[in-house]
Order: sequence, then structure tokens, then C-alpha cells
Amino acid sequence: MAKSVFLIASLLVLGNVAFIHAAFSPTLVVDMVKVVIDNYCSPEKLQGMKEAIAAASSNTEILNIPDGESLAGVLSAGMQTTINDPRVKVSYEPNYAPVVAPVMPPLPPEQLVAVLQNSIKLDILQGNVGYMRIDHILGVAAADKIGSLLVDLVWNKVLPTSALIFDLRYTSSGDITGISYIISYFTAADPIIHIDSVFDRPSNTTTKLWSMPTLLGERYGTTKPLVILTSKNTKGIAEDVAYCLQNMKRGTVVGEKTAGGSVKLDQIKVGDTDFYVTLPTAKSINPITGSTWELAGVTPDVEVNAEDALATAIKIVELRAQVPAIIEGSAALISDNYAFEEVGVAVAAKLKGLLQNGNYSMVVSKKDLEEKLSADLNTLSGDKSLKTTSNTPVLPPMDYTPEMYIELIKVSFHTDIFENNIGYLRFDMFGDFEEVKAIAQIIVEHVWSKVVNTDAMIIDLRNNLGGPTTAIGGFCSYFFDANKQIVLDKLYDRQSGTTTELQTLPELTGTRYGSKKSLIILTSGATAGAAEEFVYILKKLGRAMIVGETTSGSSHPPKTFHVGETDIFLSIPTVHSVTTTGPAWEGAGVAPHIPVSASAALETAKGIFKKHLGGQN
Repeated sequence: MAKSVFLIASLLVLGNVAFIHAAFSPTLVVDMVKVVIDNYCSPEKLQGMKEAIAAASSNTEILNIPDGESLAGVLSAGMQTTINDPRVKVSYEPNYAPVVAPVMPPLPPEQLVAVLQNSIKLDILQGNVGYMRIDHILGVAAADKIGSLLVDLVWNKVLPTSALIFDLRYTSSGDITGISYIISYFTAADPIIHIDSVFDRPSNTTTKLWSMPTLLGERYGTTKPLVILTSKNTKGIAEDVAYCLQNMKRGTVVGEKTAGGSVKLDQIKVGDTDFYVTLPTAKSINPITGSTWELAGVTPDVEVNAEDALATAIKIVELRAQVPAIIEGSAALISDNYAFEEVGVAVAAKLKGLLQNGNYSMVVSKKDLEEKLSADLNTLSGDKSLKTTSNTPVLPPMDYTPEMYIELIKVSFHTDIFENNIGYLRFDMFGDFEEVKAIAQIIVEHVWSKVVNTDAMIIDLRNNLGGPTTAIGGFCSYFFDANKQIVLDKLYDRQSGTTTELQTLPELTGTRYGSKKSLIILTSGATAGAAEEFVYILKKLGRAMIVGETTSGSSHPPKTFHVGETDIFLSIPTVHSVTTTGPAWEGAGVAPHIPVSASAALETAKGIFKKHLGGQN
């Protein structure tokens, strides 16, 4: 109330102080506010205005102003500020003539055809994509009058297209009954759908808009791609159409944020004066969002400059035309190559089911498709490594000098000797066997020799992200004795259908650590891939105590597959550890013997060794 009283009082004072040559009765302000109270579409924003009218009515001073237009500007600014709605405007129009909606006169068929061809732009773009631009949305009554021509000249040409671009960038007018009429062509006949609700303030009634069960001509359907183009000039009924189709997930809006107009604007005379108030007398309330596009405008799904909207829409339609082949191709690759055969077949079937159910019908870019496909594959398989990926070419091996290798190794490995002769070794990535083999002697001299003679060792894999598993057998071998070959793991290769045994190596570069000295491995939720395989093996064989967090639960290094002739690539694990009790560590991770936070793992390991080894030295 205080804000409303302040508005009217300030208007009166402003008139008294600023203008001294002409006069208008203070009842003008009162009558104007009454118009707003009785007709504004959101009465909840007008609390306290009735009390404000009473306060203003008791003011008998003359409102002095130089002219009606100046006063109208002051009144508009004050009302817009109070209600926070720029659509509310006061005008001074002594020569006002009411706007009469044009009535289409009877026209001969050839002239009617010309009118339609000038008002509706239609084109069939490359790839059988329809383009339709409408600058005024007809109501049901007008559409019925020319319905047969609309169907013959426009709609029947649109129907056979594979996708439609609906251009509303220049649409600033329309009839409210056209909302249901247009949207119904993109829905099914049954069941009817609650499209929108329109609250009318003067009558204090709400009208629900429903899809229409019968239409002239055939429906475009519910599955073919529909892209709606918008601009900052898209206004009123066109905004409602775009907003409804967007929230029904039937259309993708591309372009600029719309004007934020109103579903209905009325111009109402203020008492027996030449002043008029233009204001929204009805508002749209979307049944899906419970909100409205009015004032705020419709935010596009893909926001680009209006002039770029058509080109962007064409790219979206072209991408969606490829989606079925991409999803079906992905399903086939997963079914044929995923390490766990039964899981791969099931994931492929469910993925094709998502395609058939329209889950990929609204993708707007390659990135959007890749992100959605990755998320779905992760959900369906529980495997973080089954996902889309980039086709990063393998870099040629660099020609390192021995000095360069030494510096690289110093950076890649970290060693230390703790109290009680406890060795500490940290490295954050596993290397390929052939690469490691070539520099094994350098690693032994500059890394391994520093920790091999300790009485116990802590291997820190908390930040190890994995890498090739080809060096796992060799690294594991350092923690077992040479006199007995041990089977570390059994690996199944889906592509070849073969199972191989991973065994300790009989010969190694440098001295073994052996099987007797104590070993603790530190893990975290980031420990992944080859590092998990190493942890899994040493835990399974009882060779090490694991301290920290359950590991990532990723997979053996995946392979990259090209999906058909597209530019989409998949990362698919093709190898898994063989156990009789289900997945070994893939997807589940390796649980530690002693669970503690990753940050506390090192001190916990030191404490264990201090307790068990401290008294021996």
C-alpha cells in the first residue's frame, strides 16, 4: 500500500510543483488507477491501490500541467515504475479513433491466393526441409474462412517434408484462438492436450486452451523435427506458440529472446477524458511450467542472433537426420565389442529403445548429442569408460636423449625414505610396456634403486589415473620372488574371444623387492584404470595392504571406435578381468582394507608401519 500511496501522492505533487500553466482535475489520477485495478492482468501486484485511491480522492488541489501529452508521460513513468511493467502506458489522444479489426472482404479466388502468398512465405530447402514464415497468426474464424486454400496452397506442401523450420522472427500480431489451432497440427488427435491457460482480468475467468481433435488437413505429427525461429521482435501470440511448443518438448526454439509482450493488450478510456490506458488485461499461465513468457520473453534453446537463426536451424535439422544412424551404429559397436558381452547386448537394446521413444529427438548440436549419449551409456552400463570420445591422433614418439629421459623420470616419479627405513614411491600414470622396457635401466638407476633396499614400502597411487596395462605384469613381478611364476590375472578379450593369463616375469631389470617385505598401497576415488588393476592383483594375492578410498571403478584401457561415416567416436572397453564372482574391479572399484580419506591415507600408512616396525630397529 505504501508504494501505491507514494505513487499517487508523488504524481500530484509533481504536477503542482513542476507545471503552472494548465490544469487537470485530480480525479484523472483516481480514474486512471481504477482502470488499472479493474483490468490489469496481475491483481496481486496492485495491493494497496484501493487505499491509495481514497488518499488521492481527498486531495482537492488542482493538478497543474502544461499539456496532456506531458501529463501522460508522467503518469506512464509512474505507473510502470510502481507495477514494474513497461507494458502499461498512458496516452493523451484527443482525436482518438478506435481501431477496428479489419474484416476480410469477399475476394475472388485469384486475389485470395495472392493475399495468402504474400502473407505466408513457404519454401522447401535442401534435404526435404520445410520452411514456413508467418507474420500474423490467424484465429480459428479467419482460418476457417480460407481453410481450404490454406491447406491446398501451404499445408499440403509442408506435410511431405522431413522436418519443418517455423519462422516467427517477424510475427508481432495474432489472434488468441490461433494458439490451439497452430499447435494442434504438431500433436496427435488423441488424447487432447492442455496447451495453455489464459486468465482474463475484467471477467476474472480462466480459459483453458486444448489441442483440437479435428483439423482441416492432416497433422504434421509428433515426431518430425520442428524448429521455431524467434527474434526480439517476436511478440504476443507468437511468443505463446513458441513457449508452448518448447515446453511440450515438441519444438526447439532458436534465435533471440522474444519481446516479452502480452497475450492480450487493451486500450481503455479514462473516464470522460482524452486519456487512455493501454495495459495487459489477460495473461498466459503455462500448465507445464506454471509460469509465463510475458514480460520475461521466451528464452531460446539455442540463443543466436536473429540473422543467424535460420542457418543454425538447418544445422540442427541436418544433425537430427543423422541421429538414428549414429545411435544404431553405436548400439551395434557396443553389442559386438563391449568387454562384458551380456551387458553390451543389453545396453545396445536399451539404447535403441531410447531412440525409438524419442529421447534423442531434441538434440541441438554435436556436443549436445555426445553428452547425452555418454550420459545414457553410463546410466545403462554403469561403466564410466563407455562413452563418446574425441578422435585424438596418436602423437609420434619423441626422440629423447638419455639426459631428457632422466629429467622426465625425475618429474614423473617421487621417492622418499621415511622413519624406520620405510620407502615411499609415487607415480601418477602407468606407461606402455615397450616404452618402459626401453628406459627400464634408467628408471632402476634413478628411481627404483632409492627404495629397493628399504624394510617396507608405501606405493602412492592416490593420483594415478591409469594408462596402458601392458606394464602391469612387469611391475607386479618386482614384488614376488623369481623362483616361482605366479598367475596374476586372467584377461578376456571380447574382440578375439580369447582369454590370456597375466603372469610374473622370470627376468627383470634391477633387483626385486621380493614377496617378504611389507607393502602398503594408497588409493583414492581418483585411482583408475591400470592402477586399479595393479591394486586388484596385489590385494587378491594378499601381497599388499590397501589404505585409503575405494578406487574409481573404471575399466581396462578402452579402444576408440568410429561410428559409421559420422564424426562421432566411442570409447569402448574390450577387455576385462576374469573371475567366477562377476566383475573384478571394473565398474565397482577396489575397496581398501583400511578405509580412510585420501588425505589421511599416507599418515595412516606411516602409523601402521611405525607400530609394527618401530620396535624392530
